[in-house]
Amino acid sequence: MIADAVTTDLLLVAGIVVLLIVLVFCSIAEMGLSRVSRPRAASLADKGLKSGKALKRLVDEPASWVNALLLTINVSQIVQTTLWGILAGRLFGGWGVVVGVVLNVVVFFVIAEAMPKTYAVLHPQRAALMVARPTAALVAFPPLRWISNWLISLTNVFIRGKGLEQGPFVSEQELLGIVETAVEDGVVEHEERELIESIIEFGDTIAREVMVPRPDMVVIEQTCTVTQALDTALEHGYSRLPVMNTDEDDVLGLAFAKDLMGAEREGGGARPVTDFLRPVHFVPENKPVNRLMREMQAEKFHLALVADEYGAIAGLITLEDCLEELVGEIVDEHDEEDAEVQRLADGDYLIDGGMAIGDLNDLLGTRLPDEDWDTLGGFLFGTLEHVPDAGESVVQDGWRFAAAEMDGRRIRRVKVTVEHPLGTEGTDPAS
Repeated sequence: MIADAVTTDLLLVAGIVVLLIVLVFCSIAEMGLSRVSRPRAASLADKGLKSGKALKRLVDEPASWVNALLLTINVSQIVQTTLWGILAGRLFGGWGVVVGVVLNVVVFFVIAEAMPKTYAVLHPQRAALMVARPTAALVAFPPLRWISNWLISLTNVFIRGKGLEQGPFVSEQELLGIVETAVEDGVVEHEERELIESIIEFGDTIAREVMVPRPDMVVIEQTCTVTQALDTALEHGYSRLPVMNTDEDDVLGLAFAKDLMGAEREGGGARPVTDFLRPVHFVPENKPVNRLMREMQAEKFHLALVADEYGAIAGLITLEDCLEELVGEIVDEHDEEDAEVQRLADGDYLIDGGMAIGDLNDLLGTRLPDEDWDTLGGFLFGTLEHVPDAGESVVQDGWRFAAAEMDGRRIRRVKVTVEHPLGTEGTDPAS
């Protein structure tokens, strides 16, 4: 009898240990897979890394694994707690069950929850690759998939429509999630989703984020004649150009191409361009773009100069720049098409240094800070704390950002490469 009791106790211990291992695995999978973006998973798959293809499939279709994984976690927790209670009762009696349950809560929280999830948060890429193929095999198990789908259907019977009478109190992120689900169900088209997302983000966009920065502005010097100014306008395909006082680096006004053409036809090509200046609007760099666009519509102007807090010219913004925040890039016959993002054959990206941090975060699923800088080039410059040489890089959020093309002190192009899963995250100015 004693031998049988010992055998039973050993089997209970073995069952508890196995279930704890399963829970550790599930915690890593739940946190790791949810923290890997689709672009990163695609890059890992393109690199030919082990488990890369399985990871891409799971990240592309989160619904295929979330329910089955949560069901596995719940069942394992219940069974493990039951076995622990039985073992404690057999060894220590009634009070032993109470002590055992308390001890199990501590052990479960530390070993099966806090430790694996913390690891997955610190090393999401490594964790996701480690669990990708076992998770794919687990969720492909037919009985598990059938039971999880049936339980979800049963849940929908009880909660369908609950709370709708209280009104649509949802956050922006929840609304975006609803739109994403509608796209997957075919209710909303992909282009419609992009427009909805642009509209939601439009209210948070300020002039500094969409303006043409001062070094990229095409301007006319105040000493130019009408003919010289018109040549500049025609060369770059602009209908309005700022006229600059180069000595004070200040804008005197705007020169309209139609005014210059009229003067040229009347034989006034040699007249100074300053004879045809029109007033210019100035706006602060933190002006919300949605309010600026309304002002442009109401006051009938298409171009404004952006000034920083010291009154210096920071850039230029047009009505077209505002519209592009809603409908995407507008390219006409005068624009030189130079892709802001190029996907290289090896899965890396070559990105314009002027790309907004917010757009980059959306593209790669990163969380680069944008409090101190607005562009990718600004992030690289600010993180390195010096003008980089070509090839210098930093590592952030599992991606390596390297200066690929320099123009004086400006970072024109940045090569973005997914880091090896065994690499460490952090700043690497010396690389």
